[in-house]
Amino acid sequence: MTFTKKAFGFASLMFFGTLLLLLDGSNDSMDRRELIKELIRDEGYKTEIYNDHLGNPTFGVGHLVLDSDPECGLPIGSSIPEERVLECLNKDIDIICADLDRALPWWRELDDVRQRVLVNMGFNLGLTRLLKFKKFLAALEKKDYETAAIEMMDSRWAVQVKGRANRLRDKILSG
Repeated sequence: MTFTKKAFGFASLMFFGTLLLLLDGSNDSMDRRELIKELIRDEGYKTEIYNDHLGNPTFGVGHLVLDSDPECGLPIGSSIPEERVLECLNKDIDIICADLDRALPWWRELDDVRQRVLVNMGFNLGLTRLLKFKKFLAALEKKDYETAAIEMMDSRWAVQVKGRANRLRDKILSG
């Protein structure tokens, strides 16, 4: 079964409840289950390989098929087991968290909600592009959330992912 952004509701996450228990995330101070719900909402969830907007083979929750993935070379439409989708999602979250730890060691001092915003943005943009949000990150580090919200919206990214950007801005403001 393939889920899309529109078809995949939060109630459907209960189906994955037991699988979510497999996600370790034990070193995270943020609510990983909530992060997963947010990423599924923003990225979608597909149990088959598809081409992303750039034509790259992708599956799951925005997981780009890597040369090192066993799925590399499989045709578009190939089915991917739910367990594998969640394994890749967990690994992708771990990677962006480790990237943030190296690049922005202060990010773990933020509250849970704002940590999830940074992970969500990093998941979407990649670390290199996220780090270009210099004014946003400087304001966030100072805990000047109003300025951070303004700066994150002053970008081409915010125009491209309008609904996502608005949701994340609201989380920056409210915590």
